[in-house]
Amino acid sequence: MAEGDTGSPPRAKPWVMRTYSGHSNARASNELYRTNLAKGQTGLSIAFDLPTQTGYDPDAPEAAGEVGKVGVPVAHLGHMRQLLEGIPVGEMNTSMTINSTAAWLLGLYVANAQDQGVDPVRLQGTTQNDIVKEYLSRGTFIFPPGPSLRLTVDTIAYTLRHVPRWNPVNVCSYHLQEAGATPVQEIAYALATAIGILDGVRRSGKVTEDELPEVVGRISFFVNSGVRFVEETCKMRAFTAMWDRICRERYHVVDERLRRFRYGVQVNSLGLTEQQPENNVPRIALETLGVTLSKGARARAIQLPAWNEALGLPRPWDQQWSLRIQQILAFESDLLEYDDVFEGSVVVQRKTAELVEAASVELDEVLGMGGAFEAIDELKRRLVRSQAERVRRIEAGEQMVVGVNCFTETAPSPLLAEGGADSILKVDPTVETGLKEDVAAWRAARDEAAVRVALDELRRVAADESPPANVMLPTIALAHAGGTTGEWAAALRQVYGEYRAPTGVAGGVGRRSVQLAPVLERTRAMAQRTGGAPRLLVAKPGLDGHSNGAEQIAVAARDAGFEVVYAGIRTTPEQIVAAARDEDVDVVGLSILSGSHLDLVPEVLDRLRAAGVDARVVVGGIIPPDDAEVLRGKGVAAVYTPKDFELARIMGDLVTLAEARRHGIG
Repeated sequence: MAEGDTGSPPRAKPWVMRTYSGHSNARASNELYRTNLAKGQTGLSIAFDLPTQTGYDPDAPEAAGEVGKVGVPVAHLGHMRQLLEGIPVGEMNTSMTINSTAAWLLGLYVANAQDQGVDPVRLQGTTQNDIVKEYLSRGTFIFPPGPSLRLTVDTIAYTLRHVPRWNPVNVCSYHLQEAGATPVQEIAYALATAIGILDGVRRSGKVTEDELPEVVGRISFFVNSGVRFVEETCKMRAFTAMWDRICRERYHVVDERLRRFRYGVQVNSLGLTEQQPENNVPRIALETLGVTLSKGARARAIQLPAWNEALGLPRPWDQQWSLRIQQILAFESDLLEYDDVFEGSVVVQRKTAELVEAASVELDEVLGMGGAFEAIDELKRRLVRSQAERVRRIEAGEQMVVGVNCFTETAPSPLLAEGGADSILKVDPTVETGLKEDVAAWRAARDEAAVRVALDELRRVAADESPPANVMLPTIALAHAGGTTGEWAAALRQVYGEYRAPTGVAGGVGRRSVQLAPVLERTRAMAQRTGGAPRLLVAKPGLDGHSNGAEQIAVAARDAGFEVVYAGIRTTPEQIVAAARDEDVDVVGLSILSGSHLDLVPEVLDRLRAAGVDARVVVGGIIPPDDAEVLRGKGVAAVYTPKDFELARIMGDLVTLAEARRHGIG
């Protein structure tokens, strides 16, 4: 053997390694990004806070309690400059998880690069820009489907000619799996969304037929990977095969490079447990294997959640641990030294073929309904049904979750014992005040006349449906003039209006007849004794769009004999109180997963009391024990967290509360 020759095969280039992060404000997030890059992270993945995602400035009433909680607030070009300070944007690969306001954040990113003397042609990265999954699962939508598609088409047409290395759309099936999608549904609905976008681009006339293959080649995907890593491997091989076929047959793409299924991954946060959270580390590692083992269907970029995300915001050390999982797999193991290890596997070939066949049938059904944008109501119903079935299997013990419904005996975790209350990151409550002052100062220092001119031009172009009109040009001009996220979105709200997505609850089938039979007996008896079934209002105050838990509570309560009132996400405290009063509900169930429970719940309680509403209030979400005690002290009857998966027990608790209210107890 020659000197220096280890005998190992040459290693393939590893995927881009990211951690999904951002919190508090742009300066704090910039410090976190530079720290993570110094630890070996090779790309940025920016998490924006909910006001930024839904088009509000930090001082908007709608943003109260939400600023900096689940991501970084970016309200103007100064924030984008702070966020990227000291980071070479011309060399960095940046992923921005942003959808409704994707055109605006891309505009800020481009404007910042121009201010730094970086030609936008050098910029590399991705805007998620998938509004369909927002309607179906994540909930940070603003505009109706038609105008939302228009905004997506315009970002595609603009980047094609001015930011050619940018992926303008990252079709995101990640949240579909979080919302209950089976592998078949995840494949079909994501591909249907990509088809809807590409067909929209073709219809728009803003891209020529000759340019369409390049557009296809810039479409990327963002998928979920669950713990069944053999099935997940086959899912990715099925995705790859079906996308290649669609590119060839529907869009006539000849160049094989432009037909590649290019995708990034965050592995399954839904499967992370609050119980025995240390078990999440092997889960994350196994889920990573599902998108790395098969070379022919390997992820281009990966970001991993932290072991304690079911408890709250992870600390920098927790994110470092997740980064180390990737680095050990890429640099210590021999994974990257071999060709596709599944080639010739009878098992993998058979399972992949089954998924392709079933997903093709599901995809054809969606296209037969007009496509993903046209079939949102039906797709939402199907996802709620699938999620209800998944929850039922866990409750019944048919789907084993270690530490949750089996092997629950455990010693105290030293990871939690050592950290105590500091085992998760808490956002400083003064952040919101500071951001309000920041935005006020920004507005005071800018040229107000230039902002008005830019907003007028944005509204004019947005209303123009002709092929040359593109909202990206006035968007970038507004960014340079000093406009804000809230002003950009408000201008487009004036042109396009707003949208309320379907809840899908009507189509949910819990199939819990055995588990809920005792509760159903109690609700029926209560209806006979007191003149009506117990009434439950399920509400999601604030900007949090994670509605899976609220939807499953609504489905289970309906199956348990409750009259259920559920209007979907983003209900204001005023609307919640009005519904509780007008519907004369017995119990109000508030669902909050954004960390704003200490801000929003007390406000709802105060308003209910002021209105003379005596309904009992329960709260569900990612709520630390100390916060739960605070809420109970303010009058909340019960607090439920992700560890409370036994819906039959929760329904029993709600009946008890309804009975107490009707009898004037407590």
